Amino acid sequence: MKNIEKRKARDLREKGWSMNDIKDKLHVSKSSVSLWVRDIELSDKQKQELSRRGFKKEAIEKRRKVILERAEKRRRGVVDRAKSEIKSLSKKDLFLIGTMLYWGEGGKTGQVARVSNGDSNIIRVMMRFFREICEVPEHKFRGHLHIHPHLDYKKAEKYWSQLSGIPLSQLYKTYRKKNRSSKNKKDSLPFGTFDVYVCNLDLLLKIKGWIEGISDSLKIK
Repeated sequence: MKNIEKRKARDLREKGWSMNDIKDKLHVSKSSVSLWVRDIELSDKQKQELSRRGFKKEAIEKRRKVILERAEKRRRGVVDRAKSEIKSLSKKDLFLIGTMLYWGEGGKTGQVARVSNGDSNIIRVMMRFFREICEVPEHKFRGHLHIHPHLDYKKAEKYWSQLSGIPLSQLYKTYRKKNRSSKNKKDSLPFGTFDVYVCNLDLLLKIKGWIEGISDSLKIK
């Protein structure tokens, strides 16, 4: 196999190909290409062509980089201007934000109030909502981590425990079962997803009432 690749590399080099192009074409390392073609001398014309192509590639890459930087700067500007429109939030704001987040992300059935997410900011907001608006006692909180089995679940448990303020002793046994949907999947959630449970049926019913009240106020049918 290596002999075939070596012959192809030498043929391409004799035609004036660059070592990077040969590497990409044959899917081999540049060091191998360099070793195989080191005795092949390029003509002046071939050297000039490689220099011209290299300059052209460099110019294209430079332009592409400038375009991307300008686009990112414009996007960042839009985000920063919008961000500056948000001032300090009141307790009423937290009440509405938490209720709406629960409406979208929270559990609506069973006997407990429950929120599950892999976004640390959502968990932070909901913990403030539960503590400051719902006045949940600390001993009522429970946490449950869901994570792919090949990831460091101990590290993830500590991460979510510190972020949520829920002691490790109040976390349920971590769920690490392998499933088909996670096969060959990128580790976009290195700390998995975290469930926050509040074992209080009355709280669940109260939050449902808040959601219905907001819905009625907005005339949502």
